[in-house]
Amino acid sequence: MRQLIKACKALSDETRLRILHVLMEQSCCVCEVVRTLEISQTRASRNLTTLYDAGFLKQSREGAWCLYSIDEGRAAGYSRDLIRIVGEALEADETVLRDRQRLRNAAESPRRGQPPELR
Repeated sequence: MRQLIKACKALSDETRLRILHVLMEQSCCVCEVVRTLEISQTRASRNLTTLYDAGFLKQSREGAWCLYSIDEGRAAGYSRDLIRIVGEALEADETVLRDRQRLRNAAESPRRGQPPELR
C-alpha cells in the first residue's frame, strides 16, 4: 500500500505528469526535459527523482548523459495502469500538445552525444 501511495503522490503534480507524458514519447536527459517543458534544471531533476523513486522511471547512461525512460519492468501492475491512464487522459491536453511539439523541435536540433564543436 505504501508504494501505491507514493505513486499517487508522484502523479499529483502537473510538472511530473508532463514529464511522464514526454517520457512516454522517448527517453530524455535532464537537459531535454528542461528544453521541452521550459522549466529550470533544478525543477526537472527534482521531479525526475520523484518519479524515479515512485517506480515509474529507470535511468541509463549514454556517454556523459543520464537518460530517463519509463520503466516497464520495475513498475508494479498498478503503475503500468496509472501510466496508461495518464497517457490517455492527457493525450489531447493543450499543454501536453505544446510539450510534444517542443520535444519534436528539440529532436531536430543538435543532440546529446555530439562533440561541442558540432552542436
